[in-house]
Amino acid sequence: MLRAPALLHHPWVRTVPHVVDTGLLASAIALVIITKQYPLAAPWLTAKIIALVLYIALGMIALKHGETKSVRLIAWITAQGVFAYIVAVALTRSPLPLV
Repeated sequence: MLRAPALLHHPWVRTVPHVVDTGLLASAIALVIITKQYPLAAPWLTAKIIALVLYIALGMIALKHGETKSVRLIAWITAQGVFAYIVAVALTRSPLPLV
């Protein structure tokens, strides 16, 4: 996205993020169903799902809706941090994994 914007016009580059996002959301729904821990009843799951939605939104900004390269870069870096948070929450089952 930052080095080769011409690649962003290929059909597969436009399709893959939607497939990944759909897979992530489907996984979140499956997690809720399998564990029978519903988001508002389990704070860690609520935090994880909110972070997932934020991650998807940041990805959209980074890949498509960011108006400048600096906005896209900041969105991409922030998305990486949100991803790390999602992993930490999943491993600790705590909405504040660093505490």
